[in-house]
Amino acid sequence: MNVNTVFRSTRTSAVALGAVAGVAALALAATAGTADATAAHRPSHQKPTVVLVHGAFADSSSWNGVVKRLQRDGYPVVAPANPLRGLASDAAYLHSVLNTVKGPIVLAGHSYGGAVMSQAAVGVSDVKALVYIAAFAPEKGESALGLSNKFPGSTLGPTLNPVPFPLPGGGSGTDLYIKADKFHDQFAADVPTPVTDLMAATQRPVAASALEEKATQAAWKTIPSWDLVTTQDKNIPPAAQRFMAQRAHAHTAEVKASHAVSVSQPGAVTRLIEQAAHATTR
Repeated sequence: MNVNTVFRSTRTSAVALGAVAGVAALALAATAGTADATAAHRPSHQKPTVVLVHGAFADSSSWNGVVKRLQRDGYPVVAPANPLRGLASDAAYLHSVLNTVKGPIVLAGHSYGGAVMSQAAVGVSDVKALVYIAAFAPEKGESALGLSNKFPGSTLGPTLNPVPFPLPGGGSGTDLYIKADKFHDQFAADVPTPVTDLMAATQRPVAASALEEKATQAAWKTIPSWDLVTTQDKNIPPAAQRFMAQRAHAHTAEVKASHAVSVSQPGAVTRLIEQAAHATTR
């Protein structure tokens, strides 16, 4: 065999090998493309984001024990600052926060935060569950103050300290604080006093007009809800909490706790939120 014959034989083998390699590459690309398409259509089992809305006389730190447990269990958590200025404006603010969250949402609210989330969740399709934690769930035309006074048992009124504040357009409004020496017994009787001393000093006031403002939306009518009733609550009477839970056809649990249940019993609060999350992702 001469040199030219060897060269031609080698070149033919190289071309054949190249063709085989090309076919293999195309096959791999097709397989990868199929895998990508399958992954894109595979249902996601990512846990929903839990958004926590605090109420009056508290701030987002009141959820700290709950946040710690939810994060330990793999849930993304957002606990925005509730402005506490007015029901409509607070709900509009929360609505804007919800629109920034990607994927399914479990929305939990404490106290007045329940009224805010009831209005804010309307029109947000990603909100899959509402969880009321010792919270207001008003019907259209109802206010937090009206619901609190609907049943006997609240002793909040005499403990409040009204403080005037200027309004941007002129005039003044009234902020409500719980008096520091009344805070423990009224708001958080089952929380150690050194903790409630800090809570009283750092409490966020609520505008009196926010508690009097009537709801215009009620998301619990169309979104499944869960409700934790606190049986030793001195802010929202347990009878009022049960009334709202029954009306909303909520999955309800009761716990022997003060109004500040997210601080005193964060485990019970977390369990109910996770029950709602599990139910909405099955």
